[in-house]
Amino acid sequence: MLELRPACEHCNKPLPPDSLEARICSYECTFCAACVDTILGNVCPNCAGGFVPRPIRPSKNWKSDNYLGKDPASTQIKHRPVDQEDHARFTAEIRLIPPEKR
Repeated sequence: MLELRPACEHCNKPLPPDSLEARICSYECTFCAACVDTILGNVCPNCAGGFVPRPIRPSKNWKSDNYLGKDPASTQIKHRPVDQEDHARFTAEIRLIPPEKR
C-alpha cells in the first residue's frame, strides 16, 4: 500500500492525502506537480523514473475497511531538496527519453 507521503521532497509543500498536486515515481518518491514540471523535467532525481499523479485513498469506509481511517497517510517528511545543477547533469542524456523507455 502507498505511504502517501505528506510533502514534496524538494520544496516541502504540503501534500495531504487528497492532494491532486502529488506526483510519485514507482519507488514512491513524492514531489509536487510544480517541481516535477519545472525543476525535475519528469525525471526522478533518485531513480530516473517518470512521475504519475498519486492516487487518492478514500476517506470513507466504502468497502472492506480500505480507507484512510484504517490505513492513514504517512506523517514522516522526507525533505531532500534537489541540487538543480546536479540534476541537470544527471538528466542531460535521458530527459528526452520517455519514462517508459528509460
